[in-house]
Amino acid sequence: MFDLLIRNVRVVQPHLDATIDADIAITEGRVAAVEGGIDPTTAREVMDGKGRFAFPGAVDAHQHWGIYNPLPEDAVSESRASAQGGVTTGITYMRTGQYYLYKGGPYAEFFPEVLEQADGNAHIDYAFHLAPMMREHIDELGMLVDDFGVASFKIFMFYGSHGLHGRSSDQSEFLMTPPDERYDYAHFEFVMRGLQKVREERPELADQLSLSLHCETAEIMAAYTKMVEEEGQHTGLRAYHESRPPHSEGLAITIASYLAHETNLANINLLHLSSAKAMEAAMTMASAFPHINFRREVTIGHLLTDIESTTIGAKVNPPIRPREDVEALWAHLLDGHVDWVVSDHACCREEMKFGDDADDVFLAKSGFGGTEYLLPGLFSEGTKRGLAPATVAKLISWNPAQRYGLGSKGTIAPGYDADIAILDPDRTWTVRAEDSESTQEYTPFEGVELTAAVTDVFLRGTRIVEDGAVVGQPCGQYLRRPTDRSS
Repeated sequence: MFDLLIRNVRVVQPHLDATIDADIAITEGRVAAVEGGIDPTTAREVMDGKGRFAFPGAVDAHQHWGIYNPLPEDAVSESRASAQGGVTTGITYMRTGQYYLYKGGPYAEFFPEVLEQADGNAHIDYAFHLAPMMREHIDELGMLVDDFGVASFKIFMFYGSHGLHGRSSDQSEFLMTPPDERYDYAHFEFVMRGLQKVREERPELADQLSLSLHCETAEIMAAYTKMVEEEGQHTGLRAYHESRPPHSEGLAITIASYLAHETNLANINLLHLSSAKAMEAAMTMASAFPHINFRREVTIGHLLTDIESTTIGAKVNPPIRPREDVEALWAHLLDGHVDWVVSDHACCREEMKFGDDADDVFLAKSGFGGTEYLLPGLFSEGTKRGLAPATVAKLISWNPAQRYGLGSKGTIAPGYDADIAILDPDRTWTVRAEDSESTQEYTPFEGVELTAAVTDVFLRGTRIVEDGAVVGQPCGQYLRRPTDRSS
């Protein structure tokens, strides 16, 4: 007997141009069969998919649980919001220092506490990217891979003279690092050398280990922020865009790429590229260093909003850009230059988000939520532009799963985890913050009309969304990477 049979769906598989009219049989949390005409009497539970799309559950590879709220709380509420968006796996960026747990020190002490706080709270499966913030962390990379199954790491290039929201006068205090250490280009190089050493010592895992970079140049941003504030010509999101100009992204991408070349670190992920200049630099570096296996990421926020269409609540790093940059991102995406789309979800409630002057963008905190709109948002806008369902599945499921060592995720096929999102392509609805499971009371997507809706979601065969509502108790698991279909 199958545990569950999902009948009458249009199965979207990343490697097939056309959808398949089929049934999906599930046993012990894995897909057992994808074929037409499966006898419903062979399953303990049967669901009628009503001819809707069945997408592989999204792997939202860029989230920030616990950045502005206690991690145990975010793990509950923001995983529920994730499920609303068809997301069945979230990978959260985590580091020592201010925000998150507000602690410094070695990851050997820090990361077990992270795992303990998340355990039993998430409605979706989850993993963590970790950022080596000081020399001691570089020495811990092998331990994190071997003992905790961490397969991906991060550098925040703009922290050189910037805090999370703007200028920082004391880097060591903000990052909680030793006062005699600097978080700078030299540190970035040594992180790369350290990770490459780990890869060379573990050749069987090398393809699964990668480094992600937030590419903005601190010195450029510091100078432009001062200039924008002194001139006073711009306000709101336009001012923030001008204070963190696109060529700051391009320069950082160029530096990061050359360091990858210098250190022989082949697996590089360029995060949340937000502008035409950022994409231009990323493509130029891919051509200059063909031996580097670059991956390029874009967020749903940078695809669905611009500086004129939303409010200061959309302050994020790198900034929301003008419409011409949005169109450039879409052009690159449609040309196959973007490897995955994420939410960069960071729940920031109103009392935390806005400063004493709510109209001053430089007083606002950076980051906002959006994972609940990942699948319906990309599908709705993408299909208008000719994006095929299979490409949507690649961008939000298969590609990030493959890069980040999640071999049991990313498609609907026998042996894979039965992570499935049912999408109604004919349901038009308007985004309202009050409908989200996130504890964030506003959304930069307020009023956006979407033409598709997630109706039902299954995590390893367990229903976690029914008719658009999150159901059941948290059943998400921490994913030690790499995972595969035999584990």
